[in-house]
Amino acid sequence: MSQDREQLRAVAEVVAREAAALVADRRREGVDVTDRKSSDVDVVTAVDHESERLLRDRLGELRPQDGFFGEEGGRAGSESGVTWVVDPIDGTVNFLYGIPHYAVSVAAVDQEDRSLAGAVVDVGRDDVYSASLGGGATRNGAPIRVRDVAPMRERLFLTGFGYQEPVRRAQGAAVARLLGEVRDIRRMGSAALDLCAIAGGTADAFVEEGLHLWDRAAAGLVASEAGAEVAVLRGASGLECVVSAPTAGFAEVLELVTACGFLAPGPEPGPASDTARIGRT
Repeated sequence: MSQDREQLRAVAEVVAREAAALVADRRREGVDVTDRKSSDVDVVTAVDHESERLLRDRLGELRPQDGFFGEEGGRAGSESGVTWVVDPIDGTVNFLYGIPHYAVSVAAVDQEDRSLAGAVVDVGRDDVYSASLGGGATRNGAPIRVRDVAPMRERLFLTGFGYQEPVRRAQGAAVARLLGEVRDIRRMGSAALDLCAIAGGTADAFVEEGLHLWDRAAAGLVASEAGAEVAVLRGASGLECVVSAPTAGFAEVLELVTACGFLAPGPEPGPASDTARIGRT
C-alpha cells in the first residue's frame, strides 16, 4: 500500500511540474482575464483552463483508470477508486498581476476524499512540495517539519479572503481582532502555499474560510505529514474554514480563531458542508 502511495506521489510531482512549466511560460507571454466566477474579483484566465487540460490529459495517459476533478470544471469518473483533484493555478489573482506567488496543486484522493498523495509546485520559486499518506513530506526531495511551538504573541499567522462581499467583511473583522493577539498576519494569496509554509516551518498557523477540496487536497496532506493538524470546520459565514498549525500548538490556535470570529458560533464548531466534494454515489 505504501508503495502504491509513493507511485501516486511520483505521478503528482511529474504532472504538477509539467503544468507549472506551462504556467510560467504563459505568464511571460502576458495574461488577460477571460471569465469570472462567484464575483467580479473571482477571476479565471485562459491559462487556468489550459493548465487544467494539460493535467487532465497527462493523468489520463499515466493513470487511465483514475477519476479527475478540476477546479475549472473538468470531470471524469473513477474505475480504480482513485480520483485526481487539481487546482491548475492556485493564486490566480497573483498570477494575473505578475506577483510571483502562485502554485499548481495535484492530489490523489480515495473514495472518501482522503488524500493519498499530492504535490504542490511553487511556480515562482520552482519549489516542489510533496507528500504521501504515512510517507512524510518533502520540499525538493528534502524532508520538512513544522516550526516548534512559540508563545501565541510570537506566532505568525497566514490567512486569505473570500470573493463574496459579506464573507470578506466577516473575515476582515475577525482578522482585526486576531491582529492584536499574535506577532503578525500575512495574506499571501495562495492557500496551497500557505499550508506548505506551515509544513516547512515558515509560518505558525493558518486560517481561511471559503476554501474547497482542490485548495487543500495536496497541501493539507503536505502539512499533516510535516507535523501539522489540518481541520476543516464550519466558518462564520457557513463555508468551509480550514485551520492548521503544528499539532502541539493546535488547540490554542483553534481556541483563538474561534474567539476572534473566524468560525461558526458554538463551543465546538462542526465540519462544514464541502461544496467541492466529488459527489460520488
